[in-house]
Amino acid sequence: MLEDRMRAASSPTAWPAAYPKGYAVVDVETTGLARDDRIISAGVYRLDEHGEVEDHWYTLVNPERDPGPVWIHGLTSDVLEGAPLFQEIAEEFSARLDGRVLVAHNAVFDWQMIAREYARAEREAPVRQRLCTIALSKELALPLPNYKLEALAAHFGVVQQRAHHALDDARVLAEAFRPSLRAAAAGGVRLPLHECRPLTEWTDRPVPRQQPAGYGNYRQTSWRPARKRPACPYPNPGRYEAGKRLKQGMRVAFSGDTSTERDLLEDRATEAGLHVATSLSRLTSLLVTNDPDSGTSKVVKARQFGTPVVDEAAFGQLLGDVEAASEG
Repeated sequence: MLEDRMRAASSPTAWPAAYPKGYAVVDVETTGLARDDRIISAGVYRLDEHGEVEDHWYTLVNPERDPGPVWIHGLTSDVLEGAPLFQEIAEEFSARLDGRVLVAHNAVFDWQMIAREYARAEREAPVRQRLCTIALSKELALPLPNYKLEALAAHFGVVQQRAHHALDDARVLAEAFRPSLRAAAAGGVRLPLHECRPLTEWTDRPVPRQQPAGYGNYRQTSWRPARKRPACPYPNPGRYEAGKRLKQGMRVAFSGDTSTERDLLEDRATEAGLHVATSLSRLTSLLVTNDPDSGTSKVVKARQFGTPVVDEAAFGQLLGDVEAASEG
């Protein structure tokens, strides 16, 4: 029985020696999804190596700007006005993260938001690895209807009390992560750990585009990762075929502006097992662009080579169900 295997895996003698020694399960609520959005609240559950809760912590954060979609997170300007600035809670946040693997649902987003806040504060987050519970669910082949947090919680019988409240979302994720971690240990599953690359540069420049209604006027930021992405471990299975799934190892190129930050899209593609290509060639499996009629070099080459093209929204849907690479 799975329960027996999970109980056996929780004993020190059966636990994989290569697994991390501690985790920080994190959820952040933000003013939006763009690179210049800010954290307005954060919740952290610290877990030991077997997924048992050690303690938890929560804070509001004054974003020094419009709070964004209040109808989602419920945090108004009045509520946030007296909250501490990020630089005032950065040290305590660091103490919660230090020496642990950051665990989050869609972890690349939480990590990017956290890394930017630390860069603004001229500090570096003490995080070297992250683990996405979406990726872990796929590794375990959990029979979920989708990969939303509520689906994962329902699978393990975890009851959500306050959706989009950072501390309760972190609690729900911690309670769902524990049995996932034990199932992975029992099955000898390699955890989908990814490197957290600190941000080493941050500059402001005026926003060149019109902002969505209700998001106020603020400035766009420019970020540069400290290191290159790791090489894709899977062979290229060929071109994407319309109506079918993406497959790990496919080479994906991006062209033009995207509504989601390019680095975030590329990180999501990398974590899904795709090869992010900086240029387009005959080996490219797919081009992602919101302007297929533009004259960029990648779009022109895609026409010449017959490379399949999809827009950002379609690519986002495809990322939700990427086929595993063929064995052997």
